Amino acid sequence: MTGRGAWLGRLLRLSTGRFGLVVVVAVVLTAIVSLIWTPFDPRTVDLADRWAPPGWPHVLGTDNSGRDILSLIMAGAQTTVLVAVGSGTVATIVGVGLAALGALTARAVRETVAVLIDILIAFPVLLIAMMISAVWGGSLWVVIWSVGIGFGVNIARVARPELRRVLRSDFVLAARAAGLTPLQTLRRHLLPNIAPVFIVQLSWSMAVAVLAEAGLSYLGFGAPVTEPSWGLLLADLQRYIAVHPLSAVWPGLAITVTVLGLNLLGDGLREATDPTLAHRRAEVHVPEVVA
Repeated sequence: MTGRGAWLGRLLRLSTGRFGLVVVVAVVLTAIVSLIWTPFDPRTVDLADRWAPPGWPHVLGTDNSGRDILSLIMAGAQTTVLVAVGSGTVATIVGVGLAALGALTARAVRETVAVLIDILIAFPVLLIAMMISAVWGGSLWVVIWSVGIGFGVNIARVARPELRRVLRSDFVLAARAAGLTPLQTLRRHLLPNIAPVFIVQLSWSMAVAVLAEAGLSYLGFGAPVTEPSWGLLLADLQRYIAVHPLSAVWPGLAITVTVLGLNLLGDGLREATDPTLAHRRAEVHVPEVVA
């Protein structure tokens, strides 16, 4: 088994990879299913059914407005997936672009990019998102762009020295001597060799993006109140935690498990796609043969 099938097989043999993959797939499927079906309409208020205990038909109970908590969590998965994928896409474009500029261009450009990365990385991502939200209003797109650009700079900071290290490899020098353009060199030789490091940083960025959206929504700077969000739900339910402590557990558990799953999936992908790590793992598990 080679190529994609090889690293997928290695990923599935890792307990962390399996757990992370199951969690991420479950969240994505929940978001897709919630587009067409939820047990109840998550936006319907039914004051006659406030604080219904967990059971049938409200599996996780209802909130102060009589809304079904399970339906709210299912619908909130849409926001989580949108923020994770959107922030990851922006971070990828920014990170790869800055790293390539900082490794493949002339010295003056490389030094300028290095200074720019150092300046941008000094500003906390969440603080920037809160400032932008205060000016432009709470919006998921503000969160996506703020978090994506912020963590794209982090990815560039880690990927740039890795790119420069690979650039000094014999096979890359031979490829450039053969006439490959910098863009072809980046696509064929550089990006595949930094993929393990990049994947870990990207998965971590997506995990933090989920936390950032939940935190900003909790503080009122993220998703608007009309959109289902785990952060908004947690902020609403925690006000009644002294009276109904179990209700706030569900959105908090959803956030925790999703972030943990993204981090473990990233670790599993790093080990599955890095040939040196896979080789060392195989050596560790080779049984000793006694003559």
